[in-house]
Amino acid sequence: MNRESGDNALDQAVNRLDRAVALLEQRMAHGVRDGGDGLFDADRARLAAELDQARAREKDLEAAGAEASAALGRAIAEIQAALEPAAEAADVDETEEA
Repeated sequence: MNRESGDNALDQAVNRLDRAVALLEQRMAHGVRDGGDGLFDADRARLAAELDQARAREKDLEAAGAEASAALGRAIAEIQAALEPAAEAADVDETEEA
């Protein structure tokens, strides 16, 4: 590749970059003039909706965790209640053998 074609490719890339920056500046200027930053409105709305969904999911998970904790507490109490007569009987048997 000769130097001239390399310079030409670089010039083309610089021109494309200049046009892209000019277009971006133009779009941003329109957004400011219109009373908002129109480029980001859609993203902001989407992110707000996702945040609302995440918060709702968090509340659902907290409620499910509380329900699971209560269920585990009841299960532990039932198991302890079922084991108490067996433990008392074992204590009585050990006392009688001694």
